[in-house]
Amino acid sequence: MPTSSASATDAAKPAASGGVQSLERAFDLLERMADAGGEVGLSELSASSGLPLPTIHRLMRTLVACGYVRQQPNRRYALGPRLIRLGESASRLLGTWARPYLARLVEETGETANMALLDGDEIVYVAQVPSKHSMRMFTEVGRRVLPHSTGVGKALLAHTPADEVRALLARTGMPAATEKTITTPEGFLEALEQVRRAGYAVDDNEQEIGVRCLAVSVPDSPTAAAVSISGPAGRVTEAATEKMVPLLQEVARDLSAALANTNGQA
Repeated sequence: MPTSSASATDAAKPAASGGVQSLERAFDLLERMADAGGEVGLSELSASSGLPLPTIHRLMRTLVACGYVRQQPNRRYALGPRLIRLGESASRLLGTWARPYLARLVEETGETANMALLDGDEIVYVAQVPSKHSMRMFTEVGRRVLPHSTGVGKALLAHTPADEVRALLARTGMPAATEKTITTPEGFLEALEQVRRAGYAVDDNEQEIGVRCLAVSVPDSPTAAAVSISGPAGRVTEAATEKMVPLLQEVARDLSAALANTNGQA
């Protein structure tokens, strides 16, 4: 991997966490690029990170050489294709780690349990444990859906600023999957307010008629994630919701703690 003498000096500096400062800075820049939509200029990165331009330029030059960032013809920088393989592998592992927690949800509720991530403007399902009932819900792992018609989408966007939610909806559109799908930004923002008040999200026949879904976000997850329970509307009733939601919230907290422990292992 190409390095300059200046970047090598950076690499030798210990970070406050005890790690390598230049690595922490590089990953911070990648995350800032992702937050900005995947493409930024050096001056934007300098303003948001507080790092001087020469330091950012050295780090970006190394990331470009490694394929994790690419420089566009307009001189701006974009996330590189080599990150795709890392992201796909990480998603599979995240799904593997989540399965025991989803299995607990299935065991205690009898309904199918899912885990989903917010990937760009879409929801992607990364893990599922199916119900043992003959009549059950099934979502293929890897399936992508739009956020506005799903419980996990509402849970994941509940604390996103309204202007960012409107921009996302403008990009994706709000097609109706059923007659109960929310199809206006105002209606969706109102639904997000209900999620914030209640502490959980509901998909009530909005993605598929006859199906009801309850979802909560995984607190402090390293990437935006949510877990959900889905089943026939005749079983996932209002009365059942009162019993299922506290369990769903507890499992989300336990999964969050497990992911934090995994991150903390040397």
